[in-house]
Amino acid sequence: MPAIDHFAYGFVTPAASYIMSSIGCLLGLLLAARARGTEEGSPLLWLGGAALSIGGTGIWVMHFIAMMGFDVRGTSIRYDVPLTVASALLAVVVVGAGLYLVSRKENSTGALLGGGLLTGLGVAGMHYLGMAAMNMSAHVSYDPLLVGVSVLIAVVAATVALWFSLRVRGALATTGAALLMGLAVNGMHYTGMFAMDVGLHDIASPASGAQGMDFMLPLLVGISLLTLGLLLAIFLSPSEQEMREDAELRSQLRRSRAGDGDHPAGPMGPHAQPSRRHEPSLFDGHDPGH
Repeated sequence: MPAIDHFAYGFVTPAASYIMSSIGCLLGLLLAARARGTEEGSPLLWLGGAALSIGGTGIWVMHFIAMMGFDVRGTSIRYDVPLTVASALLAVVVVGAGLYLVSRKENSTGALLGGGLLTGLGVAGMHYLGMAAMNMSAHVSYDPLLVGVSVLIAVVAATVALWFSLRVRGALATTGAALLMGLAVNGMHYTGMFAMDVGLHDIASPASGAQGMDFMLPLLVGISLLTLGLLLAIFLSPSEQEMREDAELRSQLRRSRAGDGDHPAGPMGPHAQPSRRHEPSLFDGHDPGH
């Protein structure tokens, strides 16, 4: 039986994957907070950014960094590029769908549980699709019990993450929530990884696909640009409290204008008093002699 090493580079890869996952989840929660305070079409833009941060950086990038530490003695590992890209798209789409679902019905327990189930199953699907993208001269099988546990962790973690996206406020609480989300995502990933069993083929053949490091440079450049753009969007936009205050002010102005419209100025009938030209007075700050 081949020796499977989940930590070929020691604890560098799990540490890096946890840090990246927490950063992605933190950005996602901040963007979700912006979505809570906006109206009309703007929330969809913020939710899209949150899905990209949590699903792309917090989940998929974490998965890929952790995979860099995975090694099977006796065979090389390559990656099917289309399947790997599909796993990334799946992560972003299911997170976005879950965020949209709970944002439409913020106080609905059913929407939260349904969104958590949808997102969790999608995240688990992303993980195993990414595993299927690995090409090696070996047969891969999985322990059904550990697979079930990993799926359960994914569903629970997704449900909690969606609840955080609706409720968490403040820098300390948001950071703590992101750290917990990063821990849950990593726990799901490594549970699924430990469910794997590998049997080498009798006749070794070269694996097709791209090397893992081929993804790293464009991945790091893309993540850096994405993170910078999202941070700028957060820092340059008003906070959730400021947006709520602005929305309340606009609402008051609309009510005030509606009230003025109920009592229009000018003649209302044959017995209406004629309007008088306003004479300047000292209360206006003008000299009546001018």
